Amino acid sequence: NHPDVHVTVLDKLTYAGNRANLEEILGDRVELVVGDIADAELVDQLAAKADAIVHYAAESHNDNSLNDPSPFIHTNFIGTYTLLEAARKYDIRFHHVSTDEVYGDLPLREDLPGHGEGPGEKFTAETKYNPSSPYSSTKAASDLIV
Repeated sequence: NHPDVHVTVLDKLTYAGNRANLEEILGDRVELVVGDIADAELVDQLAAKADAIVHYAAESHNDNSLNDPSPFIHTNFIGTYTLLEAARKYDIRFHHVSTDEVYGDLPLREDLPGHGEGPGEKFTAETKYNPSSPYSSTKAASDLIV
């Protein structure tokens, strides 16, 4: 509970966004700006006043990415690049949040012949990227530019 902390949430509030989820925390210390992370002018204005950028934003509905990859490319790749360039310009910390889906799919142990119940294989620090959809491909691309 630090009085000097101010959080600006930049959210496009598309089909997956909901202002009501933030309503109870909005106030003097938390502000909602409705906008696009790929809007370089808006991101620049916000980054100029920031100490850090924490990037959680993503188009994330896998099935939607199969029907139309365009919004995923726009948000997950171009949006990440826009935020990253603003962080570089203002020399501020950039924290990027990804997804395990960049590593592809793993079978559950019960799906493997001769194995019992419980977790199957696990991703490790050595697991190579193996995205299998436009969603996971654009998240992998964003990881790689970061």
